[in-house]
Amino acid sequence: MLVHKAFKFRLYPNKKQTELINKTIGCSRFVFNLFLGKQKEKDACWHIVEEMRQNGQLPTNNWKGDCFNKYETVKSLPELKKYYPFLKEVDSIALQKYVENLADSYGRYYKKQNKQPRFKSKKNPLQSYTTKHTNGNIAIINNYIKLPKLGNVRFAKSREVFGRILSATVRRNPSGKYFVSIATETEVAELPKTNYFGS
Repeated sequence: MLVHKAFKFRLYPNKKQTELINKTIGCSRFVFNLFLGKQKEKDACWHIVEEMRQNGQLPTNNWKGDCFNKYETVKSLPELKKYYPFLKEVDSIALQKYVENLADSYGRYYKKQNKQPRFKSKKNPLQSYTTKHTNGNIAIINNYIKLPKLGNVRFAKSREVFGRILSATVRRNPSGKYFVSIATETEVAELPKTNYFGS
């Protein structure tokens, strides 16, 4: 049976790593807000056309831009970097993850499970980004954690990390301290089932 675990540690990035973490947080927020703005424009057009249909001004609403397409949006990220070169400096997986988060939020919104996604503010006291494990880009090496683009970052290793690493989330709290949360997956033996019902 596979079980997911989470391990949280204090990070001690050097000056260059700190600048890159802050830049990655900012670029992830920029990408999220950019695509959210584009989607809001599409939704506004759909509602305008739908209102015209209901008023009898149009026979049908053929506007096709009302759903957020996660895969097409992720595929457009490399093209986006041509217009915004600063996006090349940060972890591309973190940018993809923010697009996926936006897509998930829109998925719930279209199913009427939550409100429409809102723009992310840099004034939010907690800022973070998440990157996924692929080809050994995240690893624990003694008292350092290897992270994409950042290299080896010193951290307070208070306990051993076990299991297959899935992702890492880097957070900056209001006081300016940095933390990393590592998500892992590990195999555990299932407890034997018993047919004992008591007397």
